[in-house]
Amino acid sequence: MTTPLSSMAWVIVGSFIGSLGAVGLKAGAKRLQLNVVSLMTNWRLAAGVTGYLISAVFFIQGVRHGELSVLYPMVSLGYLWTMVWSKLFFGEAVTRGKVAAIFLILCGCGLIGLGNR
Repeated sequence: MTTPLSSMAWVIVGSFIGSLGAVGLKAGAKRLQLNVVSLMTNWRLAAGVTGYLISAVFFIQGVRHGELSVLYPMVSLGYLWTMVWSKLFFGEAVTRGKVAAIFLILCGCGLIGLGNR
């Protein structure tokens, strides 16, 4: 069984959306107070959870017709997006170590994808 490019695209888009979900969780957590009202009215937190749920739908669509051993590692592309969003939205540092780690993750995803052919 080979993994179609469409399945890879579904998973990559899902990882992108999931990384935005992580941004929502962080933004919501920064404003969260430990009470039920705060939890129920925190739209940023709700947006983060929604982002993760939507990304799961994309992932499910992707794995329907592809190999899990090829597609699941592609979820790690979310680390790349998350580093970009962390810098953009929260002013977090992008260090050489982080860039090197992302580079290695991308190399690994590429090698797994090549193993599909």
